[in-house]
Amino acid sequence: AKFTSCFSFPTGSLLLAVHFYSSPRAAPLIPSTALGVLLLILSALLAYAGIRRSPRNASLLLSLCLTISAFWCGYGVTFILAGQGALGDAGDLRDAVVPGLATFAVALLLVAVVGLLCREPILALISGATSLASAHDVAARHSHTLGSSAVACNYLIVSLLGGYFALGRILYFLTKGKMALPGTDLAKKKSREQTQATSGSTNPFAATGLILNMLWAGVFGCRLLGITNKLSVGQAPWLWAAGIYQIGICILSYRAMDVLMATSFGFTSILKFAGGYCLLYPVWQPEEPSFPTPFLVVFSILFAILALFLSLRSPLDGLYLLVYVASCLALACHPKGFFAGGPQGVAVAVFVASALIVLIHLYDVKAGARIPTGRGKGAVKALLACSSFLKLREGPDLHAPYLGYSKYADAEALAFACSVLASSALTATGDPQAPLATVVIPWVVVAGGILKLLGGSVAFARGKTLESSAFILYAVMWIIWGLARYGGLYGSTRSFHSAVGITAFMLFNGFIVFCTLFLNITWFFYSLTFMLVTLSFFLDAIHALPTGYDMAATLSFGLVSFYCFLSALSNSIFEGPCLPMGGPIVQLGGVGGGTSKCLHLPARKASSVKRIADILRSGGTCGVPTDTVYVLVAACNRPDAVEKAHRSKRQAQDRPMSLWISSLKQLEPAKHLFTPLLWDFMEAAWPSPISLVVPRGEWVDFLGMKDSAKYVGTPQSVAIRIPDCSVTTHLIDLVGPIVVTSANPTGEADTTHHNQVYAKLGDKVDAVLCDGPSPENIASTVVDCTKIDSGNIGFFRVGLVPKSQV
Repeated sequence: AKFTSCFSFPTGSLLLAVHFYSSPRAAPLIPSTALGVLLLILSALLAYAGIRRSPRNASLLLSLCLTISAFWCGYGVTFILAGQGALGDAGDLRDAVVPGLATFAVALLLVAVVGLLCREPILALISGATSLASAHDVAARHSHTLGSSAVACNYLIVSLLGGYFALGRILYFLTKGKMALPGTDLAKKKSREQTQATSGSTNPFAATGLILNMLWAGVFGCRLLGITNKLSVGQAPWLWAAGIYQIGICILSYRAMDVLMATSFGFTSILKFAGGYCLLYPVWQPEEPSFPTPFLVVFSILFAILALFLSLRSPLDGLYLLVYVASCLALACHPKGFFAGGPQGVAVAVFVASALIVLIHLYDVKAGARIPTGRGKGAVKALLACSSFLKLREGPDLHAPYLGYSKYADAEALAFACSVLASSALTATGDPQAPLATVVIPWVVVAGGILKLLGGSVAFARGKTLESSAFILYAVMWIIWGLARYGGLYGSTRSFHSAVGITAFMLFNGFIVFCTLFLNITWFFYSLTFMLVTLSFFLDAIHALPTGYDMAATLSFGLVSFYCFLSALSNSIFEGPCLPMGGPIVQLGGVGGGTSKCLHLPARKASSVKRIADILRSGGTCGVPTDTVYVLVAACNRPDAVEKAHRSKRQAQDRPMSLWISSLKQLEPAKHLFTPLLWDFMEAAWPSPISLVVPRGEWVDFLGMKDSAKYVGTPQSVAIRIPDCSVTTHLIDLVGPIVVTSANPTGEADTTHHNQVYAKLGDKVDAVLCDGPSPENIASTVVDCTKIDSGNIGFFRVGLVPKSQV
């Protein structure tokens, strides 16, 4: 990732320079097909570099990498189509490439302007030269008198600038930051790009997602403005490349903990795939496809609701989404959809609005100051302060999952919205003889399938196993049914195999319905109404579908999904359940039933360790990660907490609690009470997963154990250890020596994940420090050192460290 972007810029630009220098010839040096394949490879490398590049100190480089990657991806596919003769004459090729070239000329110009304002001259020159090359390419395709030399010259400048940037980065890396060419030291700007205190952190990927919105609007806006003569199949690569990249931006936005923008990018990616489908349809049929009106009305409602919630965080971004509300309504009013003038006029408005928001987002993320556009939520907070019911969620753990740390924000709002869209698309009544003529497949397959798979994957990453299983199962069902029913594969005759396949889905969903009884009421009805939808599929397959049943089942599922969408959005914005999901229908006895007050804090944050230390000092018990498995700890100087830990564990007498310290310095005052051999052995053994059972003596009093001593060890000995885990030792430094026992009831398996701590101990633990899976599945080795001075040691338990190493 350090050098991929550096070499991709000059390599791709040099290929394009060679192509345009030789294009006047009858046979160019690089064939169009080969050039297209090379651009696709370089675009993938550039996208990898943009994703891997840390946005904390290189947000402009990130945006530039992803933007040019999307540019080369769409451009490369058009070169491949031209090389294979799929675009016909020069006019078709011009209509195919001009919308993308014009859009990226404007987008890269915006990047260049921000680069100059933020004192990034090399990146500004690279983006500016690429923008100028695209503009010259557009002009040359409209007027052959201009020739292609200017385009090649600009790409040659980009190649030279990219080579200079690559040389600077290599020099910086080889000298370990001691030397760097002017303009190539990205670390200098790091302090100016600290995260803002809005909802989580500023999303560095939002600008690229908005540029992709410009690309979608540019394809249809160019037709209205007369820049292109017609909408053709050659423009589909731009739309589908934008759709694919925008799904990637959606995922990256979830990683940036930006739920609302990620949801909006998921929505707009659906429109891009739908537009590409419409441009591809004339390949099969000469007429233009038609749009289902009810679906687009529902889509506009979802956009409007998302705009309302987004305006609570950023009024300007919420206002921006209203142009998509207008776009959906314009499509609903014109059966021919994107081919009509009304939707194309709205597309021009989307292009202009997107360009403005791109400029603002690029500058706000990169610069130290923010453009005063009213994007802050001070006015919203002042308005909500008058309400005791609504309060915006804030803080560093805004999107932390209930059971600990996750790299992704919650994607349930997008998944539920996709269920609404897919169910509303099923209400469309198309022509059985021409099922592809009605645009349904993009809504069902992309919304109900691909984006729901995304939601399921994110839910799994957040530890929501049941929810992720449901989303993934439903996504597979939507994809298979959508392609079969609306792709012309189903036909008028039904198959026994279809009924068997649907029955299998119903069996799986029946298990999910049963499990949701223990989750909450809303999820139960969500899975139950989907069972009704699959039942309608089954009845249709066996020719026994009652009139109107499929419509009723689909609408029921859509309404329940709509409530879930509203609930997920409101819970991500406001504190407290404004639209509650309800409690479980069947209450589990013991652990897991009901809502817990147990805190789950990410171990990667120093503030989390400090909060755990405060809880321990206040007499609480906490589950913490170690160098082996998770353990339950209490402060030594809090006998009440030690007794609580003892009771919560149902501690067996033959498995006493142990004592942990952070360094031998804590035992220095009592060093004279240990034999020299035992002290030397402790110095050699620690820190490590080795617990040493040493004779109990007066040294215990030096650790301030007081009345806690009766719960630790036996009357004759105490197990003591220094863990080889920086988080745990830092916690001990803050609290002092701690009493430790395994985080599971006596006799059960060791706890190897923070999710299991609360699952096993329930409300008996006050907080859990979450660090994901434990590094080992084996506990520490316990060594008997009570007779070490006579030359003998024993083993109570051989754990992670083998006997030979001890």
